[in-house]
Amino acid sequence: MSVLDNWDQWKGFLSERLQQAEQEGMNQQVVNDVAYQVGEYLAQQVDPKNEQERVLADLWKVASEEEQHAIANMMVKLVKNNQGM
Repeated sequence: MSVLDNWDQWKGFLSERLQQAEQEGMNQQVVNDVAYQVGEYLAQQVDPKNEQERVLADLWKVASEEEQHAIANMMVKLVKNNQGM
């Protein structure tokens, strides 16, 4: 099963990567920039595997670049809040 198949697994995967980035000393701006790059890659290269990813993909497609950065930042915030970071 791919990490993209299940929304909770996807959030867990993102949370683990976020923790690693912060442990390696990446500041919040770098983390947010990486989240944006991941979002851009997923939007262009990966077919959404569940309803939540489909909603994110649809929002990403209609968003301006500034709004896409906001979506990426919100995903970072979501996984931080879900993991008690």
